[in-house]
Amino acid sequence: MTDLLYSEEEEALRSAVRDLLADRLDPAGVIARTESDTPHDVPLWKTLTDKMGLAGLLIPQELDGQGASHREVAVVLEELGRAVAPVPYLTSAVVATEALLECGADDLLAQLASATRVGALAVALHTAPGVAFATVRFEGGTLHGELTGIADATGADLLLVPADDGGLYAVDASAATVTAQISLDLTRPLAAVALNGVAGRRLGDAEPAVRRALRTGAGLLASEQLGLADWALTETVRYLKERKQFNRPVGGFQALKHRLAQRWLEVVHLRAAARAAADALATGEDVDVSVAVAQSYAAPVAVRAAEEALQLHGGIGMTWEHPAHLYLKRAKADSLAYGTAGAHRAALAELVDLQAP
Repeated sequence: MTDLLYSEEEEALRSAVRDLLADRLDPAGVIARTESDTPHDVPLWKTLTDKMGLAGLLIPQELDGQGASHREVAVVLEELGRAVAPVPYLTSAVVATEALLECGADDLLAQLASATRVGALAVALHTAPGVAFATVRFEGGTLHGELTGIADATGADLLLVPADDGGLYAVDASAATVTAQISLDLTRPLAAVALNGVAGRRLGDAEPAVRRALRTGAGLLASEQLGLADWALTETVRYLKERKQFNRPVGGFQALKHRLAQRWLEVVHLRAAARAAADALATGEDVDVSVAVAQSYAAPVAVRAAEEALQLHGGIGMTWEHPAHLYLKRAKADSLAYGTAGAHRAALAELVDLQAP
């Protein structure tokens, strides 16, 4: 394992992304967008990808990417989680990209790196790495069937679809019927993808590509959850310093101090787990264990931090205008994404040969 502290380059990347999000994204705008028919912030996505080149961080330089590692991607996801940014970064620049890297689809990787296309892996968001996933039927040279719970499919123009012949197929989204589904997290919409005799290009074997993509997605999701939890704690502390009761700052009450201290400890531990998962993905060492550890811990911490933020903000925290609900919904949705904490604990127990009695 290498040094898990942030490097100067990673801190510079964080500063650049945070400044951009502070300038281009405000909570009121995110809330308004969730009430519209276009939940994705396309202008912000274009700036992140076209201007900053963040879509190609994991893609080699010879394919127009940045040739960076998962550690840099984790820093970006921390900041996107801190802002609950409604962009398809995790699903396109991470999950779809990892599937294409496994298949060696260089032309499609170059398109994702240059942000000329947005990709989505057509596997339900709740699917854990290494478990069975739904497929469509490959018959007569075309694809038939429906897949549900696909994250960010409404904003994608390239779908990576697993079929029952064992292949992973690239499908133009315009050839499929993509129907928005009701989702708890309105900043990461879900959709059903229906294929009725649609032609697709076989990229390679679906199982290893999907496993790699979901494992990376789960590992780096912990960094998004870290950013979310850190925002919730920081904003709650700030608010409790300002809010007064009995002519005293509410944050000075011992009971609340203890609650905040417990959240702080959990966030610190989550940072260590998330950084370890990102570093393992970057180095290729102990990847399965590190990802399972991170996701076993991340979801409960993020949910508790978001719940405490909403509750301790009092009446204002319960309003639609305050962004606390955005963070709670994202935390709850993330707790199911790429496998629940329980599923990852079970996987971890098997990996270290520590079975329940």
